[in-house]
Amino acid sequence: MQIEQQEILTFLQQHPPFSALPAEELHHLAQQMDVQYFRAGSQILQYRQQVTDLYLIRSGVVETFRRNGALYNRLGSGALFAEQGLLHGGKVRFPANALQDSLLYLLPVAEFERLFEQYEDFSDYIAAGSEQLNQDKTSDRARVQHSPIGSLLQQPALLLDSQLPLQQVAAQMTAANQSCALLLNAAGQLTGLLTDQDIRSRAVAAGVDLQQAAATVMTAAPLCIQHNQPVFQAVLLMLRQHIQHLPVLDQQNNPVGVLSLQDLIRHESHNSLIVTEQIMRADSAAELAALRPAVQACFSRMVQDDASARMIGSAMSAIGRSFTRRLLQLAELKLGLPPVPYCFINLGSLARDEQLLVTDQDNALILDDGVKPEHGAYFAELGQFVCDGLAACGYPKCKGNIMASSTQWRLTFSAWQDLFSKWISAPSAKGLLHSSIFFDLEGLWGRTEWVGQLQQQIASQARQSPAFLASMARNALQRTPPLGFFGDFILEPDGAQRPSLDLKRRGNAPLADLARLGTLALGQTQTNSIKRLETISAQQFLPKGMAEDLMQAQELIALCRVRQQAEALSRGEDASNQLQPALLSELERKQLKAAFLVLSEAQKFVRFRFKA
Repeated sequence: MQIEQQEILTFLQQHPPFSALPAEELHHLAQQMDVQYFRAGSQILQYRQQVTDLYLIRSGVVETFRRNGALYNRLGSGALFAEQGLLHGGKVRFPANALQDSLLYLLPVAEFERLFEQYEDFSDYIAAGSEQLNQDKTSDRARVQHSPIGSLLQQPALLLDSQLPLQQVAAQMTAANQSCALLLNAAGQLTGLLTDQDIRSRAVAAGVDLQQAAATVMTAAPLCIQHNQPVFQAVLLMLRQHIQHLPVLDQQNNPVGVLSLQDLIRHESHNSLIVTEQIMRADSAAELAALRPAVQACFSRMVQDDASARMIGSAMSAIGRSFTRRLLQLAELKLGLPPVPYCFINLGSLARDEQLLVTDQDNALILDDGVKPEHGAYFAELGQFVCDGLAACGYPKCKGNIMASSTQWRLTFSAWQDLFSKWISAPSAKGLLHSSIFFDLEGLWGRTEWVGQLQQQIASQARQSPAFLASMARNALQRTPPLGFFGDFILEPDGAQRPSLDLKRRGNAPLADLARLGTLALGQTQTNSIKRLETISAQQFLPKGMAEDLMQAQELIALCRVRQQAEALSRGEDASNQLQPALLSELERKQLKAAFLVLSEAQKFVRFRFKA
């Protein structure tokens, strides 16, 4: 083998997805790869150009761009690009330029297609979107978060018959040194999960005969995840569901292992999970409040690890829900069981799964229609306990008093139905303001099925109410992006009288308004802005490509928010949604202006469509 080919081989052995291939395959690939050099500033790929190779960066830095010229990704040594074009019609989807002098390895399309068909790990890595997943090859933790879940599994799953006696299952778990077993039915299908804790709490402590079948105390129909999903998806699922063991399935839905909390801890993608575990173990509101620094540290770590704004929003929302859920548990321990059923609901950014570090609390209570006047004191004390506790944990009280501690927002289910119907059928300034908050809702605790019924009511009635939609459109257009006539930033003084941009009020908030409006007009019930925009795109509610551009604008603006908030924390300052453009690089200012321009164009379309 020539010296140049030996260098290629050594490099392939060190970088995924090639590093997982057999040795003989790597030797073959090293002989098939071409080498090209690009000077800084030169163009590598043009949009819609025929793409004939997969590109692997040996050295240097390459930037890829969207069709509108906005930066899509900045890639370093070991990163791939052009795979999206190879997978979608053979045309370049993301133009690429060399930011620095760059040496590239080129793998011919025929070899790429062969590897994609023949090697599952290779195809999983490519299909996961490595152009997105390789934003920073210098961050080990970022690589772990975006690695496929299968790469974290330490040993194969322990598969046992669900009808085996508990004692026998426990013995086999001990012999295999595993903390859980996956239980199968007679047809060999996964039917349950049994952990050490289940055996202790559900069997031994409860006095269950250990000769009974394991199925009697197992967790039936456990949540599962596919082995090729990225690790952060498992983190978010475990966060939301408060589970410590997650069965992992292969492409044929056969169980291949179990991902545990300890696996995530071992790989340092655990911060938000650990915080939620601490939250659920806290025995008082004071202990919960003491976790505020841990939440800030978790937020900063995710930003440092180059997590996406969407991932950070989901993780911080999960933490916010955990605080609320634990406070509700403590409230019921203090006050006793509720006199009638109720549902605690989250509103706004938390309900949208988009909560960041700087946020206030928006919540309310739905009470059973059978509630009596004498029950009011219980729910007043419960609402006050939770809202005071959240304030102590770093979630300031809502300045508009939209909280469960307010009598105005503790209503029966029927009263909520009537109120929502009134807001839609007879739009008013106050009703429209409340609609923009309360129509982003989720049930957190209690009779959460009531929320689904309210969401269906909102979706059905709003779609058939053009006057309401037009009023919501006018309301959504009141907050415009901070761009002047010539495309320059319009700055406003912050709390310290420094010229700045309010990225939430003039960026993410009006974008969320547009996404909500589109969902209401289509009669849909999604709450997350990105999921709303995906629905809007599928239903062609906006001009082609506009919804996708709004998704990118949402991510970019939110990413600016989280980064400046993390920087403020590192300086020992209070974090905010204000950003001074002077602190950005020229490229970052250009990207932010492009995101605001996308929002502005979408608002123009909405003004035309709804004659607002």
